[in-house]
Amino acid sequence: MKHPVAKSVGWALVHAARLHRTRVGERLNRLGLFPGQEQVLQALVGGRTLTMGELASLLRVKPPTASKTVARLAAQGLVERATEPGDARVVVVRLTEEGARRASSIDNLWNEVENELLRGLDNKDRKRLRKLLRKVARNLAASGTADGAMGLDDDPDDMEDTPAVASVG
Repeated sequence: MKHPVAKSVGWALVHAARLHRTRVGERLNRLGLFPGQEQVLQALVGGRTLTMGELASLLRVKPPTASKTVARLAAQGLVERATEPGDARVVVVRLTEEGARRASSIDNLWNEVENELLRGLDNKDRKRLRKLLRKVARNLAASGTADGAMGLDDDPDDMEDTPAVASVG
């Protein structure tokens, strides 16, 4: 039996996104991570230090959500929190050595899922799909809050024609 909106582009998009997130979640589980935690690790790659507010903004979540995620990652020894010198109210977050190692595994994970996702699509199709997805995201962002528009102007398709790899940061 077909879903009543099976011919809907929105339904197809939601279905594909759920399948993608499930595949990523399965692989993250193997690394001892839950979906969403990888975004924190990737945001801190390269010795980056962010305040909790900056991290929440980058991840497009509320500060308590970012704080809870960071607390769980800190309990695993993947990030460390410290107060800002001169202002103990400001908490900064950075990766530990183990967090940096785990973050490097995330790139491989994303590449594996990306290859599954785009199997059978040539570079021209991949580029067109990226452009179309950014366009529909801009359409929705323009209809709602400004938060949804973050990062939509970054167009790697203006660069050389290579497959894109999803990452945060």
